[in-house]
Amino acid sequence: MKPPKDLTQWHTSTSLSVGFSLILAIGAADYATGYNLSLSFLYLVPVSLLAWTCGKWLGLAGALLSAGVWVSADLLAGQRFPTPFFTVWHGLTRAGLLSTSAFLFAALRMAIEHEKSLARIDHLTGAANTRSFLEIMRSEIDRSRRYKRPFTLAYIDLDNFKAVNDSFGHATGDLLLQTVVSVIRSHARSTDVVARLGGDEFGLLLPEADQNAAQAAITKMRNSLLVEMGRRGWPVTVSIGVLTCIDTQLGVDELLKQVDDLMYGAKVKGKNSVSFFPENAL
Repeated sequence: MKPPKDLTQWHTSTSLSVGFSLILAIGAADYATGYNLSLSFLYLVPVSLLAWTCGKWLGLAGALLSAGVWVSADLLAGQRFPTPFFTVWHGLTRAGLLSTSAFLFAALRMAIEHEKSLARIDHLTGAANTRSFLEIMRSEIDRSRRYKRPFTLAYIDLDNFKAVNDSFGHATGDLLLQTVVSVIRSHARSTDVVARLGGDEFGLLLPEADQNAAQAAITKMRNSLLVEMGRRGWPVTVSIGVLTCIDTQLGVDELLKQVDDLMYGAKVKGKNSVSFFPENAL
């Protein structure tokens, strides 16, 4: 089994095991060195680990356990407080410090994940962006080669989109793009990926879809797009290139060029059509 590339790939059970083991180990070391030599900063390591990999609530659990172990280690090592109140207060301040750290680390992780998500999504339509789509394509090509399974790639271009911007304004043009993504998604499976690849160009990846399945799905999707464009009074049609592959030896760039050429061929034929490429031809 390959080790995770970073802490974000750790399984929750692994993080819990490592985190709580570290807390107990640090507590044992804290007791062995005595209360005059503080190892307080070390408790931040398992607390931050749990908060980063498991979220704020398990991070909080780690913080409370760490505070309890910290106080217990000091008491067992011989530290004494004037009254029980001071003992409790000592524990609460440590719990507060570590809990705050846990929430800060969890919030930082969420902020970073949010930024990563935004970097992979087209801000206007909510579809995947080009970078994300290419990464997913690479993974799908590798999977297809390994298991000899088909996948289909579609390149979708909106015909006469400029006329909408010119006649109705850019706000309507933006709404049209959002509508296109919404219609495509309404016909897509959870495993399918739709991306915005340019101003009015979209990519669609259909894993495990042979040519027959792809043809049925693309035809249904295209018909729905045309109905929606007509319903809204938008003079837009679609030209689509569709490429089905099994165990292809071509890379991402070559496949995109092939399917883009297919889409361009559909435009040359008069627009508002679909150009399919034979299964297993690549």
